[in-house]
Amino acid sequence: MTFRSLTITCFTIFAMLSPCIANGDASGLTSLPQAHSTADSSVPAQKPEGPAPVAATPPPQEPTLSEMRAMTASQLDEEGDRLRQAKDYLGALDCYHEAVHKQPTAGYYNKIAISQLMLRHPAEAAKAAKKAVRKDKHMAEAWNNLAVTYYMRNKFDDAIRTYQRAISLQPGFASFHNNLAAVYMDSKQFDLAFAEYRKAFELDPLFFESASQNGISARMGSPQDRAQFFFVMARLFAGSGDLDRSLHFLRGAIEDGYPKIDDVYHDKEFARAIADERFVALLKDRPVSVR
Repeated sequence: MTFRSLTITCFTIFAMLSPCIANGDASGLTSLPQAHSTADSSVPAQKPEGPAPVAATPPPQEPTLSEMRAMTASQLDEEGDRLRQAKDYLGALDCYHEAVHKQPTAGYYNKIAISQLMLRHPAEAAKAAKKAVRKDKHMAEAWNNLAVTYYMRNKFDDAIRTYQRAISLQPGFASFHNNLAAVYMDSKQFDLAFAEYRKAFELDPLFFESASQNGISARMGSPQDRAQFFFVMARLFAGSGDLDRSLHFLRGAIEDGYPKIDDVYHDKEFARAIADERFVALLKDRPVSVR
């Protein structure tokens, strides 16, 4: 169990951050049609026997092979995006593969990588992402997605170098810094992780709330890993002056048995927080560890 479990948005833990997959919207839920009643005034009203049935959303219709072969690369790209949005990743792959046969661009290879990642096929995703960066070595999103494939296979050194490459191309993307931080957390480089989480926060203060859920969700790590992560986030929000969130994460760190909780008294990030009466009370009457 690793920090890739802490998915994608740190406040899903407020409920947080598997690595974000760049340039792909995997949420894509199709809303169900609303049921409407059309009461006829000539018919006496009757007590409803239960909620009106809701029509099931039909599955996305994938074009046939002959239809795909008749489509342009651009049309295949659009169709692949539609299927991927509807979470039909296999259908999307068919369209993107046909598109690269017609026009082998970095963008289409990157979308193949995204779809393979959503299917949890990191080795296949890596092949496509490598083709993307060979086509366009300046495509930061493809470097990010290649790094995700390394991270999913616990190749942390490769993931770190590749995320750093993506960041060098697009230093203003909060999600790239967040992804790099997650690898540092897994490799127990906590100070480096804190620095990257801080960069992500500075670039987008709302990032941890609004981060896309386009990632590979996995299970939470061990209580020790969660405790370390919670403490890192408590530091981040204490230093930014968001004491409510800092308090929330500090409580989580205590409950998961973080062994160095008294560091708050010596850490400059907590300088303002420890004077707050809520922190005083929390540290005085610490909740029992739930490990």
